[in-house]
Amino acid sequence: MTKEKKKELLRAAKFVGFSISAGVIEIVSFTLLNELTGWSYWPCYLIALVLSVLWNFTLNRKFTFRSAANVPVAMLKVLAYYAVFTPLSTLLGNWLTGTLGWNEYLVTAINMVLNFVTEFLYQRFFVFGKSIDTAVRREEGQDPAEK
Repeated sequence: MTKEKKKELLRAAKFVGFSISAGVIEIVSFTLLNELTGWSYWPCYLIALVLSVLWNFTLNRKFTFRSAANVPVAMLKVLAYYAVFTPLSTLLGNWLTGTLGWNEYLVTAINMVLNFVTEFLYQRFFVFGKSIDTAVRREEGQDPAEK
């Protein structure tokens, strides 16, 4: 296995680990909101999603993609992803739970898996694609534009 493939495998493993931690944050906050507030599905899901996104973005930018890219620009790119994903997953989840009577936790789990796969690809190739490992090169005193 080449050095570059090993690096990408490690990057994917880190993303999985941080996504699991974000998933725990999402499911715990969703459960608390769902069980304690009496709210319908969508506000519980939306609040839980926002909490997990903030956590996941912060850890993946710093440790998985090790990006020195402009944080507000990267956050805007992630916001663009969630401007599409969130309404679609919220409306679909609300329809599945409210109209079809699906279990809230099953729907949340399906949304989490869809989010995991699509967000990795989006962050890897669009948000951080050109700035991967630039924070490491800066720490080592190299010009991030060299690679």
